[in-house]
Amino acid sequence: MSRVYEVMFIIRPDVDDDEADKLIASFSSTVTSGGGVVKSVEKLGRRKLAYLVRKFNDGNFVLLTIEANGAVVLELERRLRVTEPVIKFLTVRVDEEEKRLAKVKAARGVRRKPAESTPAAPAVSAGAPAEPSEPVQASA
Repeated sequence: MSRVYEVMFIIRPDVDDDEADKLIASFSSTVTSGGGVVKSVEKLGRRKLAYLVRKFNDGNFVLLTIEANGAVVLELERRLRVTEPVIKFLTVRVDEEEKRLAKVKAARGVRRKPAESTPAAPAVSAGAPAEPSEPVQASA
């Protein structure tokens, strides 16, 4: 069964752009050779890390959005773990979140349609008059 995942990984800051592109291509080919699909590749650039990771203060962030089964994801994670320039990675399954968001949007759409069809009347509070009949004077 194919599911959607986001794989975020951080490449060491001293790696050239050409080498980083080769790494991304190799990870993408791992996914495609396993029967998965790479939906998108986003190079988020060099960013400062929140804490020291393998003696590095910053790194190049890359986000892969893939559609694959569990075996392909396990193989990709294994390759990320043993690749020297990758200092950290995280894999998150996002298809359940997309289903939840679609359900929330559908529920909001159902609730909003009756409210849109009724005309909006000006709001007047029941207890207070619209305009004061006598001017109020300040006492000294």
